[in-house]
Amino acid sequence: MSTGNVTNRLANLGIVLPQAAAPVANYVAAVITGNLLVISGQLPLVDGTLSLRGKLGGEVDLEQGVACARACMVNVLAQLQAATGSLERVVRVVRLGGFIACTPDFTQHAAVMNGASDLAVAVFGDAGRHARSTIGVASLPLDAPVEVEGLFEIG
Repeated sequence: MSTGNVTNRLANLGIVLPQAAAPVANYVAAVITGNLLVISGQLPLVDGTLSLRGKLGGEVDLEQGVACARACMVNVLAQLQAATGSLERVVRVVRLGGFIACTPDFTQHAAVMNGASDLAVAVFGDAGRHARSTIGVASLPLDAPVEVEGLFEIG
């Protein structure tokens, strides 16, 4: 990444990163080992408040789920910024993991998770293309519809 590239892309997307959320249990928000950085699962908090509650296929529709995944990714970026001091240190988005709280018959997990994946590519360009897992679950903390975690290579 060239200096300022990520910062410029965020500005062009109209994204101002929030303060990174503090962990709510016995874990840390980020771990760096060697040149890898792991970000713990982030919820769709906006201004410190959960943006939506419920399950995909139930109270939450696909468009809302995509927006939640994007909000989760904004919070992942905030944690990256806090852990590294600069998003310009990100060499590659290695992997994103998505957890989708949903009804048993919901099958559009991948479409929901694209909200996070699309933002990763928009912010980091080709270095934002990543491996991914997306898993449907019965529930998430605070009745959040989506949670996103990430693995990043940093320089």
